[in-house]
Amino acid sequence: MPRAARPPRIGVTCSSAMGVTQPIAKVGRGYLDGVIAAGGLPVVLPTLDPALAEAALDGIDGLLLTGGGDIDPHRYGADVDPETGPPDPGRDAWDLALVAVARQSQVPILGICRGAQVLNVAYGGTLIQHLPARQADGHDDLERAALEVHDVVVALDSTLHLALGSSSVRANTLHHQSVDLLGEGLSATGTAGDGVVEAIESDDEPVLGVQWHPELLLDRPAHLALFSWLVDGATR
Repeated sequence: MPRAARPPRIGVTCSSAMGVTQPIAKVGRGYLDGVIAAGGLPVVLPTLDPALAEAALDGIDGLLLTGGGDIDPHRYGADVDPETGPPDPGRDAWDLALVAVARQSQVPILGICRGAQVLNVAYGGTLIQHLPARQADGHDDLERAALEVHDVVVALDSTLHLALGSSSVRANTLHHQSVDLLGEGLSATGTAGDGVVEAIESDDEPVLGVQWHPELLLDRPAHLALFSWLVDGATR
């Protein structure tokens, strides 16, 4: 019998934590379930030496940058705000190295929450370190993590628009940081009603980042569609 075609392999980044007896690499199950539901095969990528990024992505068809802690502001030339969480230098270096390799190989990238911020920093952009210092709505509504809390207006004819099939989407909101100055070659294609950037994408590369957490809303077709965009792009 002919061998069945394998599903696209999607590299999925991890957070680091301290377990009871040793450090652990962890990733939310929703990210993996989103990839699987879209027809992909998730491959978990723990934080490694950035020099191994090229080897790690060998045979990987798409890259999913997951959420997590705040990026070190020194990465984008800013002083550290008191409200910025403690950095994970190893993960910052690893995620940025993966983005560089994926871009060089034209591997599609989907960034979620921190992942979208990593993309903006990788392209030379900056971040707002603490939204509540800028406006009343801090966008950090953990109690309604699995609910659609606010609207996101989607730019027409953007990659996001094509992926969602809609000019708007309702999203959850679990972040206290967001994109400030856009990186070179990126466009803001999703915004909240208060002007906070909710989605960015490359003008000429298969790269998309969203500030909300679609992996917590997989029962809604619009949010699963983001994973489908990644997996479908990884099959081309």
